Amino acid sequence: MAVVTVDQAAAPPPRKKGGTLDSPTLREHLSSLAFLFPGAIWLLAIVIYPAIVTIKDSFFNETATKAIGLTNYKNLFTTASTLIAFRNNVIWVLIFPFVVTTIGLVLAVLTERIRWATAFKTVIFLPVVFSVTASSMVFTQIFDTSPQVGVVNALTQTVSDWFSSPGAYPLTPGTTAASLASYGAAGGPHGTVVSTAAVGAGGTVKMGLTGFPPTTFQALGARQAVLPKPMKGAVVGVIWRDFSPNNPTDTSGILSGEYGYPLLHISLVNSHGSPVASATTGGGGQFVFSDVAAGTYKVSVNSSNFAAGFGAGGVGVSWLGGQSLTPTGSLSQTEQALLSVPLIDISMIIAYLWIWAGFTMVVVGAGLAALDRQVLEAAQVDGANEWQTLRRVTIPMLAPVLVVVLVTMVINVLKIFDIVINLAYNTAEPGGQASTLASDVYFTGFSNGIHTGLSSALAVILFVLVIPAMLFNLKRIKGGVS
Repeated sequence: MAVVTVDQAAAPPPRKKGGTLDSPTLREHLSSLAFLFPGAIWLLAIVIYPAIVTIKDSFFNETATKAIGLTNYKNLFTTASTLIAFRNNVIWVLIFPFVVTTIGLVLAVLTERIRWATAFKTVIFLPVVFSVTASSMVFTQIFDTSPQVGVVNALTQTVSDWFSSPGAYPLTPGTTAASLASYGAAGGPHGTVVSTAAVGAGGTVKMGLTGFPPTTFQALGARQAVLPKPMKGAVVGVIWRDFSPNNPTDTSGILSGEYGYPLLHISLVNSHGSPVASATTGGGGQFVFSDVAAGTYKVSVNSSNFAAGFGAGGVGVSWLGGQSLTPTGSLSQTEQALLSVPLIDISMIIAYLWIWAGFTMVVVGAGLAALDRQVLEAAQVDGANEWQTLRRVTIPMLAPVLVVVLVTMVINVLKIFDIVINLAYNTAEPGGQASTLASDVYFTGFSNGIHTGLSSALAVILFVLVIPAMLFNLKRIKGGVS
């Protein structure tokens, strides 16, 4: 039996012929290159070569036939449409990464404390599986201007109606209360309609109004208009739809088939214009003011009856429109391009949060699962509540993961394109309120034929903006940044 000495056991293995352990042989070099060659050719074809050509074309005219130096870059920073794209990218970068990272953190923490966590995570992560096009179709319906279709406008209408209920007879755009007046009525102050004749106790008021279709009265349960009998010490009357299909020119009185105005809120006003009593009309448009003091009075139909309310005519807030959340009417074109905050940007950010919240939840959740539980338990033993544990222990320990997620989302939104094209195509062209640098590259370069100059310069600018965030993320992943 052979005996191995210590020196023999510690001796290094024999060197290979033609090389050392630290210096591979030529054959090993060739083998490695053979494996790398197909990937290198593919990388050169789809990344390196296009990048070089794009940089070169950014210094040429639109047809890439004449060198024009930095003219394209100068035009980019002096054109209002490009400033709008820069502004929108800034809005995306300032809002989306921080909000989506916060949502991911909150969801990841909550899923550790609820039952059916797996099912909950599956539901939240599901939008990541869908294509952006499919998600955009969903949010096109959600943000629809009609409250009968769009969920957001339906909720807005509900809240609005709590604070300001619409009247039973909402006016269409461009119509005034005064235009409704017919027999014995005239337009009054502040959008009211008042009777033309002054009456006292025991008097009768007849007011004919027009302007609403029969379907409105049928929906409100209106009946044939009837003039009530005079009452001692009271002012009585009727308000009716002063139009008969059988006698369209006769507006001098109540005819058969003419509806009363039900559910009208009316007031009895004195000679000084001050209301002294109120009432609501019945199904036939009749009303009674009892115990009326001596004096002369008129009947006023309150303006609240004609309030259209939110979503009148089936049109609510245009969440995918170009209106700004900041006042820009007095600003110059350049100031508007830089300072306005389009509502459509906020709408797209909401849609993108829905898509990416599940991804950030999973990444942050993975980091949360790797935390030292003894530290968290020690914090609870020391008397820290849930909020203090989250703020002073969990978040500092998760900082590396949160920074990686944050920077990844910054890179994502710097080149944001898919949600803009799918959800806001009509306002995504250069100068549109939803345009971004990436969408400007597409429309400038390919919308009307192939134009290489400005679009190449835009692509270079976008690449330069992404590089710092990309390098920081790579360093962070490798552990080069603490």
